[in-house]
Amino acid sequence: MPVLALGAPNAAAADAGEQVARAGGSSVDAAIAAALVAMVNEVGLVSPSAGAFLTVQPPDGSPAVTVDGWMDMPGRGTDRRGTGTWDVTTDYGGGVTITVGAGSVATHGALAAFGEAHARWGRVPWAELVAPAVDVARRGFRLGAASRFYLEHVQHDVYGWDETSAALLAGTGGGLVADDVRLPDLAAVLERVAANGPDELTTGDTGRAISADVLERGGLLTVDDLAAYRPVVREALRTRVGDWVLATNPPPSVGGVCVAAMLALLDGRPHAAWTPDDVEHIVRVQRAVLGHRLDVLEHAPDLAEAARAYLAQVDAEGTALLESGSTAQFSAVDDEGGACSLTVSSGYGSGMMARGTGIWLNNCLGEQELNPRGLHGLEPGTRLLSNMAPTVGRHSDGGVLAIGSPGADRITTAIVQVLAGFANGGLDLPAAIGHPRVHVHRAGRPEEDVKHEGFASMYFGGVIAAQRAGDGSMNAAADPRREGAVRVVERVY
Repeated sequence: MPVLALGAPNAAAADAGEQVARAGGSSVDAAIAAALVAMVNEVGLVSPSAGAFLTVQPPDGSPAVTVDGWMDMPGRGTDRRGTGTWDVTTDYGGGVTITVGAGSVATHGALAAFGEAHARWGRVPWAELVAPAVDVARRGFRLGAASRFYLEHVQHDVYGWDETSAALLAGTGGGLVADDVRLPDLAAVLERVAANGPDELTTGDTGRAISADVLERGGLLTVDDLAAYRPVVREALRTRVGDWVLATNPPPSVGGVCVAAMLALLDGRPHAAWTPDDVEHIVRVQRAVLGHRLDVLEHAPDLAEAARAYLAQVDAEGTALLESGSTAQFSAVDDEGGACSLTVSSGYGSGMMARGTGIWLNNCLGEQELNPRGLHGLEPGTRLLSNMAPTVGRHSDGGVLAIGSPGADRITTAIVQVLAGFANGGLDLPAAIGHPRVHVHRAGRPEEDVKHEGFASMYFGGVIAAQRAGDGSMNAAADPRREGAVRVVERVY
């Protein structure tokens, strides 16, 4: 009988999760091992300079929790506000202006969150989780479809100003490198991570090297910021859809709040196959929820309280209420009833590779849609906003589900439409994930655009899900819009 199902962004990442599962690893172990490989080979999308959320359904059936390893605002002990950045405009993702440079680098927390989750639910040694990533960095890899698609838009404007970065990505004739990308400095760093644990990127030599380089180039990230960073474990935000109790990312992330509100306002739709009326309804749902996010949630002084009030209003008024960021996803379930949905992001990338580390640094201070108070507008130590909404579920028959998506502001709308088709509409996971989607871009604004698509556009996300049914059978599905890979594993002890 299969004992673990996993979905990941690429085959090498999925292979890493399978390897760990065969060694006796849990769903959390498999998701972390896969994520560490993607931090090597999903160039431009994620790196060790990342933030992450893991929503975990513990195998004992206790309430799901989210491990928050998202980015903090840096700047302890320095007054360099507004320095070390410039803006780049690209047509990626339908057109976006991003802020890059050393001043866009936030305090990373992904590996700290991985360490916290591994300490709670891991079953194999930490070094075994890191080993596949070391091998990929040293052996070399070919850029995947999602990475290549993004880098073809931003290779020179974002990743060309740093000499080391530009050289690593340069192919024949100045174009993008085709294959055999090797990162020996990153392999050496990951070997230290394997030996020393996640602290290597905060209080270890690597963390100090990253801070020194960022400060030298005009950024804000200090050793005090890295030393003070802590992952936070929170009870996940729960909602019910049919026979599923779903749990997603709570505040201060805004993504999970939007997922919970949209699922409630869908009012059980679609009741079977999607109809034109269902599509019209979900457009209205997106306008209401995403408009409220833009107008209220992103500017609330107390996001948790504003989110509670909004979800209470949704529950009280139901459908009457309708009348008034580059990411990678990993989903795993195991035979003990555990589920892990892990979403990780480095933003659009600062374009900077920290000297001697092989690590491309994040630009999460420069994701303008997630920084409504402006560049460097928060106090040091404050968690940044996030669209990410890794979600797990438990069915009344004992089955479990892990689901999530990349896709910037399309994350929440992609997850909701897949969950609606799966939990309400009777579609299996591959059909629900592959179904056409609709997305309201900039809901409630004059430039609002309702975007429809068929089956192929990467713009509409890359949902990855894994399921253990009540009878113990397992399956996983990865979005055909991206080069996702799935594994259903027979564990060998």
